[in-house]
This record gives sequence, structure tokens and C-alpha cells, in this order.
Amino acid sequence: MKDSLVTIFGGGGFLGRQVAQALMARGARVRIAQRDLAVAVKVKALGNLGQSQFVAADIRKPATVARAIQGSDIVINLVGILAGDFDAFHHEGAANVAQAAAAAGVTALVHVSAIGADAASPSAYGRSKAAGEAAVNAAFPGATIIRPSIIFGQEDQFLNRFAQLIGSAPVIPVISGTTRFQPVYVADVAQAIANAAEKPDLFGGKTYEVAGPQVMSMKDINAWIAKTIGRDKPLVDIPHGFASLLALLPGGPITRDQLAMLGRDNVAAPGAEGLEALGVAPTPLGAVADKWMVRYRKHGRFAGRVSA
Repeated sequence: MKDSLVTIFGGGGFLGRQVAQALMARGARVRIAQRDLAVAVKVKALGNLGQSQFVAADIRKPATVARAIQGSDIVINLVGILAGDFDAFHHEGAANVAQAAAAAGVTALVHVSAIGADAASPSAYGRSKAAGEAAVNAAFPGATIIRPSIIFGQEDQFLNRFAQLIGSAPVIPVISGTTRFQPVYVADVAQAIANAAEKPDLFGGKTYEVAGPQVMSMKDINAWIAKTIGRDKPLVDIPHGFASLLALLPGGPITRDQLAMLGRDNVAAPGAEGLEALGVAPTPLGAVADKWMVRYRKHGRFAGRVSA
């Protein structure tokens, strides 16, 4: 991989910065293709001088995609949204990237989808992810498809969001408390993507369901966060009917599509190849999250460590 040029669509985001760092540590040159380049500036400090390059690109616009890919050896598509026009980004945008990568003759394409991608999903998000996978496989049959579960890490919008709520609310409201997840560490996902990009002959043409070592319900996750940050508060299940009403509110805590997604477990399918097949040992939540969750304790870093 040394000196290979890798173009990462969405490389300036939470996962993208980790992927860029993993690639640059292997000697690759990284081109960050991003709609808003201002969010990508942190990548520059993660590698050596001249190892990163930045280009404005919008995967909904084929001309900008082709321009960003020009001269690349490897292409990685990380672009995803949680609200808005899912089809434009997850389906049409994914197709644009795959078609341009095939036309440019790149050696590897890694496409990041999501566990829950399903043409019959009750959520538009899940259906758009499935359509994107189909478009990628049609345009670039040797692509590697990575489907992560919920990704956690120091800058995530998952653990941090719940920890902020738990720290400020008198009780802990839980929507879809029995829905199960396999939270996966962002650095593990990044290494898996880098491995797939580096060895397309070994990992290409397959789909991997990338998940952590623990299956936890939504209620389990909230309880773990509360204990970790030293907030002993009651957990209150929100009835589905009331959650549906909250989903109708503009700017509410959850959208209708997110509520639909929570109707299904977000865990790897039985027998699916995952992190281990990509050469990565999965990291348990408790092994790393305490390093940044400490700031949500009453006395922050001066609080004592909460015993297991």
C-alpha cells in the first residue's frame, strides 16, 4: 500500500479520520473528497507532510466524483446520512462512486453500508442502503462491502449523546429498550476498512457484517452508560405510541424513520463474516470508552473510577 493514492469520500468525518490515519500509517497517500472541506482539516495533522490532499466533491454529482477519483489506486466510500434524502446519497451517490471507480480502473473499492441494509426494511434508511449495495456490486463486482453496527468512539454521536442526556435528565428515557445492538469500536472498523483496501484479492467481492463482541439491548446500553458516569437514575421505558408522537415533532429527539429502524435488531447475522475475517480483533466497549466517558461524571476527571 505504500505510496498508493487512496481517495476517501467522506474522509473528513468521524469514521473517515480514523480510516485516513490507518491508511497513512501504512504509507498511503490520502485524498479526502468532501462536500464541506472545512470539516476535513483535522486529517492533515494525522499524517506526514504532503501525505494528505483535499478535494471538494459531492457524490450526488458524477462530474465531481470522477474528478476526485482521477489518478487513484483505491477508492473508499464512507458517505452516509441519518436524515434527509437517503436515496440520493446511499443509492444514487454510491452508484456514482462505483461507476467512476470502475471507469478509472482502480484496483480496489470499499463501500461502507450498514447492518440492517435490506430491500424490505421498514425504514427508508435500510432500503436505501440495500439499493446502494446492489448498485455498487453491479458496477464494481470486486468491491468489498462493509456493514457496521452502531459505531462508538471518542467523538461519536452515540455514547456521547446518551451520556449528555443521562447527565442532565432526572430519569433516563429509553425508546425501543429491547432492540439489540453490537456496538463496534471506530478504530476497529477503520483497520478493517484499511485491510480490505490493501488486499482486494483476499477480501474483495464479499460482504462483511462488522460488529463488536457484545450484544446489548438499548436498555443495557443506557444502564451501562449511567453506571460508567456514576449517575444512578431510574430507566423509564417510553411506550411505542408516545415515541411515535415524539417522532412527529419537528426537531424532536427521534425521526419516524429512526423509530422504524429501531423496530429491528442491529446485530450481525448468524454465520456472517466480520472483524475477525478481516484480521481485526473486536474491542469491548468497556475496554476503551472509560477514557472519554469520564468527562460526564459529576467531578469529571477528578472523580474516582467507577468499579465494574
